[in-house]
Amino acid sequence: MNQDKLCVAPRFAAPVYKWQGHAGKFQQTPEQAQAQLLDLARPLHVLRQQDAVLLEPAGGLAGNGQVDCLGMVPAMLPEYFGDPSFLRDYGVRFAYYAGAMAGGINSEDMVIALGSRRILSAFGAGGLTLERIGSAIRRIKQALPNGPYAINLLHNPSQPDWEMNCVKLFIEQDVKVVEASAYVNLSAAIVYYRVKGLEAGDKGAVIRRNRVIAKVSRREVAQHFLSPAPEKIVRKLLADGLISERQAELAKKVPMADDITVEADSGGHTDNGLLSCIFRSIAELRDEICAGQGYPFTVRVGAAGGIGSPHATLAAFSLGAAYVVTGSINQACVEAGTSDPVKQLLGKAKIADMAMAPSADMFELGAKVQVLKAAACTRCARRSCTACTSSTPAWNRSRPPKWPAWNSRCSVSRWPRYGPTPRPSSPAAATRR
Repeated sequence: MNQDKLCVAPRFAAPVYKWQGHAGKFQQTPEQAQAQLLDLARPLHVLRQQDAVLLEPAGGLAGNGQVDCLGMVPAMLPEYFGDPSFLRDYGVRFAYYAGAMAGGINSEDMVIALGSRRILSAFGAGGLTLERIGSAIRRIKQALPNGPYAINLLHNPSQPDWEMNCVKLFIEQDVKVVEASAYVNLSAAIVYYRVKGLEAGDKGAVIRRNRVIAKVSRREVAQHFLSPAPEKIVRKLLADGLISERQAELAKKVPMADDITVEADSGGHTDNGLLSCIFRSIAELRDEICAGQGYPFTVRVGAAGGIGSPHATLAAFSLGAAYVVTGSINQACVEAGTSDPVKQLLGKAKIADMAMAPSADMFELGAKVQVLKAAACTRCARRSCTACTSSTPAWNRSRPPKWPAWNSRCSVSRWPRYGPTPRPSSPAAATRR
């Protein structure tokens, strides 16, 4: 549809279908045609009357019809997009879920509001205390006793005990869906959660009580979740009495994840990948591994990163995504666990207002996150940190530089973990600090 009239691609053969019914007007304005197209529940006939093309919901095809029918526009509700098995497995209306954001930004209110409408959402448990996470789980379960909901498990290599205690809390509270994010290698905690939920079914089937949605942005990480649990970790869990011998055997028959979310250029932890490139690469890897392992089911591959509009959603489904995930855009929602000033900043932000900065929780690994640089001096802090780490020996980069360590090229401290601070007026002043 252009600005003047409804138009169709040229045809090289005469229409083979005829339409019979009571046609409306011989001309339709773009506004009228758009109104017809936006009524997603009704199929439309594309008719040619005289020299005009119009959309008509009524009537039907008939051999003795009086009007040429160029084709049909089927009904296309949001529920029709994506993989139907995603809807069935998680008991949801849409092949979509709201991804977690650490610090409770994807809050209990968000999870409950979406879950009450049968939309999956993951609580952002990363960076919170066990008491806070437990309180959130209990509140969510009380509001959504039958789901759907998920809890995020944020990988933190520097705090493996926190991660394992989170998993023990999930198992104790009977959390059935976990979104695993920020993983580079599999930890004992995520393997424990997965294997602990395995049961033997009829005719050799494996019942997966604990479902894992893995968020990845690299093929090598996706390979970990597409493969069975590492035998070394499984043996350690068995020796510690955390799993049974039967569960250890069943772990060889299923992959670590039920779903793989391919995260392209996004807010927070990101590799700035292009969805059109990395999605197909990981989908092909999925096909290769699943065929080689002979799994009884297919691991779904979804899309995330930059899903902030209907057009981006449609593009992701066009790539073959089984489902889509939103994240950063949800921070502006009323239910998000962000302050009103933050929501106002995000509401005004443009694409150029973003920047890459060192990750506070994975600084020693060189990880970076994408943040809002407007009104936060993020770009300045990022540059000073880069200068710091590039001039420090690799074996010593995990240690903060000793004072005085200010950079004459920048007005903030080189060590961004403690936040941007004004540059001292002299080395002596820096030493006093």
